[in-house]
Amino acid sequence: MKELDFINIIKQQIGSSYIGDDCAYLKELGIVISQDSLVENIHFKRVWATPFQLGYKSIAVNISDILASGAKPAYVTVALSLPNNIDGKFVEEFYKGAKTALHGAEIIGGDITGSERIFISVTAIGITAGRCISSRSSAKPGYKIITRGKYGLSSAGLNELILGGENKDLIRAHLEPELDEEFSRDISKHITQNYAMMDTSDGLADALFKIAEASGVSIECNEIDGMFGAEDYHLVAAVPQEFDSGLDGVYTVGEVYEKRDFVLKINEKMSELWSEEALIRQGAKINQELLEIQKTLDEIEKQGDM
Repeated sequence: MKELDFINIIKQQIGSSYIGDDCAYLKELGIVISQDSLVENIHFKRVWATPFQLGYKSIAVNISDILASGAKPAYVTVALSLPNNIDGKFVEEFYKGAKTALHGAEIIGGDITGSERIFISVTAIGITAGRCISSRSSAKPGYKIITRGKYGLSSAGLNELILGGENKDLIRAHLEPELDEEFSRDISKHITQNYAMMDTSDGLADALFKIAEASGVSIECNEIDGMFGAEDYHLVAAVPQEFDSGLDGVYTVGEVYEKRDFVLKINEKMSELWSEEALIRQGAKINQELLEIQKTLDEIEKQGDM
């Protein structure tokens, strides 16, 4: 089963109205909450990332969700499960990296336990005062799709790691993604209507598909380089046509329409079901050949651990 299938099962079982966005918006408390986990050999490999980079990205992926909601990052807790071959220097460097990704938030606690491999769980809390909070279900017909930043660099960096490349700029784009707090703040503090915003941690195309599906609308957009790659952590928003960001580098990539016979249309190519195969056909950076290489590397590493 895929992640979305599990999420739907959980929603059915607990019946919570908070599940559906990357952050839970507790309006009565004036906060949003996000939680993400990173597991060694699934989300990262120690041979690819320094402890500093691992700490940075662990925080960044959660702060990115807070920024995507439009809230101001405020507090973070970190839970670490570590093998017995991890030393104090690793933990020191991990938290040095973590502190550089906080965007004004404060680490206020957490937990530390032992395990067979590294497991990281981070919870982030954002403050909503003075901000208009987004929901991926708030895109409306007539809205435009805006974003900022260059796409595909993180995927290219992952390719470098898998294939043993040495392009430090691309590798850094993957391991230390830059978050666009300015874009988030500009929209949430100045917009006067409901809007939909997400980060592009799973790719720009994937984010647009999820916004369209959650909002019950169709989105048409232009194909741009790198839009099918993942983990760029830029922000994309569906906002009213009259909203003028005023920030440098913001550009329009598409428009929202009444529900049609497709969810997301990229140029003349329609995608009703989003799958890994569809992304590969559209020119994804991480193609099937690289996935097979990754699988082989995993098998080699498992044999080495025996």
